[in-house]
Amino acid sequence: MFDNIVFTANIVAPVFLIIAVGYFARKLKIINEAFVDVTAKFVFQISLPVFVFLEISRLDMTQVFDVEQIIFVTLGTILTYIFIWIGTIPFIKKPEDQSAFIQGAFRGNYAIVGLAIISNLFSAEALGKATLVLAFLLPVYNILAVIVLTVPKHQGKIKIRAITLEILLNPLILAVFVSLPISFFNLKLPVMIESTGTYFAELALPLALVGIGGSLNLENLKKASSLAFTASAIKIILLPLFLTVAAYFCGYRGNDLGILFIVFGCPTAIASFVMADAMGANSKLAGNIIMITTLGSVFTISAGILILKSFSLI
Repeated sequence: MFDNIVFTANIVAPVFLIIAVGYFARKLKIINEAFVDVTAKFVFQISLPVFVFLEISRLDMTQVFDVEQIIFVTLGTILTYIFIWIGTIPFIKKPEDQSAFIQGAFRGNYAIVGLAIISNLFSAEALGKATLVLAFLLPVYNILAVIVLTVPKHQGKIKIRAITLEILLNPLILAVFVSLPISFFNLKLPVMIESTGTYFAELALPLALVGIGGSLNLENLKKASSLAFTASAIKIILLPLFLTVAAYFCGYRGNDLGILFIVFGCPTAIASFVMADAMGANSKLAGNIIMITTLGSVFTISAGILILKSFSLI
């Protein structure tokens, strides 16, 4: 048991310690809001796409492309989204609150926190496979988020063309499109390009985690509503619990089960605040959900990994 606790700490602690560094660096005024904003843009547009590109281009697609796992993740995300939405109808009357609640309860920060934990937890091949899952999960997240931020407020027709363009021009999606032929045909990148890309890729997760820490404001925790805590409990407790159990009964074990647990157990994505603010939802509620799930997932992800490891499931 002690060995499993040490194992779990070695996996989870580095990720959240880097987030803590970002938080205290902001408090000590080593970094500021401008730094957080600029690094977020840099990570999203350059370093994280390079990371995704390199991880997928190094894969043997015939070995790691798992259609069933991708279907499980997609269906799991869509079904929980529908159930959460239905569950809010009797209890949340304000459309601004309903939109922020639903998005906060289903949309995870898998691209940053998830991949960071998986990179510590499993082999390079598993990380590549996890990155491939991200390629299919991102469009699903974006489409569902736009729907839930539009429909409750009766803002008119959903602009399908605009959403499609936004998804196709997403730097992470572009990185996937470019890397897939390289992986499929087993092409080798020139050493100079791969070495340069590696420098950028190695910046992605640490810089993003520092940015997450720098964006946290614990003072808001005192003012957080019951809606924020309820959405957070759904996101980091109920979703990973039910969907990991479902994955177990579907026959998933080892790396695959671990990846699925992390997919559904991640804290809420920071992008949910940006979209809520831009589309007229309750951005304060969205921000509080991000903060609570980020802090709470230290314990829930640790507990999940410890349980899975103790029962030799990963």
